[in-house]
Amino acid sequence: MPGDAVFTLKNVNKKYGPKQVLQNVSFDINRGEVLGLIGASGAGKTTLLHMLVGFIPSSSGDIIFKQHTRKGLKDRNVLHNQHLISKTYGFASQHPSFYEKLTVIENLHYFGGMYGQTTETVDKNAKTLLGLMGLKSNMHLLAQHLSGGMKRRLDIACALIHNPSILILDEPTADLDPVLRNQIWDIIKTINAKGTTVILSSHHLNELDTLCSRIAIIKDGNLVDIDTPEKLKAKYSSVQEIMIESFPGNYEKITKYLKGVDIHQEGTSLIIKTTSPETVISQVLAILKKQKESLLDLKLVKPNLDNVFVEIYGKKKAKKEIAPVNTEDVA
Repeated sequence: MPGDAVFTLKNVNKKYGPKQVLQNVSFDINRGEVLGLIGASGAGKTTLLHMLVGFIPSSSGDIIFKQHTRKGLKDRNVLHNQHLISKTYGFASQHPSFYEKLTVIENLHYFGGMYGQTTETVDKNAKTLLGLMGLKSNMHLLAQHLSGGMKRRLDIACALIHNPSILILDEPTADLDPVLRNQIWDIIKTINAKGTTVILSSHHLNELDTLCSRIAIIKDGNLVDIDTPEKLKAKYSSVQEIMIESFPGNYEKITKYLKGVDIHQEGTSLIIKTTSPETVISQVLAILKKQKESLLDLKLVKPNLDNVFVEIYGKKKAKKEIAPVNTEDVA
């Protein structure tokens, strides 16, 4: 729930020699959310994920894990309490961590043993995970013979075998086709619906739109922003796209009265880009009426996370629009 943090980052910095990888990063990760990390390659996403679980120490600043104990909630510094924290998270990196010469079920038992789980507990958890991941029919197959999508699912299963409350995934759908990516996203949604906090990085931005509770944007080691997908789109990409189709489609007459806006024809439709969609739609409808055009279709396409990424990473902004036309002048 919002405000119930599992991790708190306070002015976290990371340097490798003279290279500043992360700089003064501060934010909370809330219990039960799906938090997505986005940014260009080399922005510091993987380093940040590794620091969350104590694989890499910070150069300065603190990463605090909020641990539930019998005496209440206790703040634990990740770097000095990794033995406690490791029981609460599962981590799947970009590269598979399972053993290819072991079968699917042997891998699950191996990793369950690493986390100190009893054979009975591992059997119970493995049965659940094999069903959830769609690996039951391949449980006795050597991992090296699994398809790319199945290998990714096995990796996530190994990270979940000890039933952690937090799952951390670094590019879980990298190199997968759209069908396999959707399968992984569906699995992540199911895992989160059971109460597991999920923290992940991905380059498939628009697929994070409906998956993530919040998204943190990293640029050159800095946290640019962290917010819900809807609020990020509203902040950074105000341009929306209107698609108009009318009959008989004398679009030259229509565009004559909309000069100055970003407008062009695609097939049988007019495409208009604007920061004031309500105003422009009202103008267009008035023009269509005056020109005796019958409206066949009208769609408003809102910004997506790709638009946000382009805006933050310094591409040219949409060109400035001129003042609205006066529809009373339309002949």
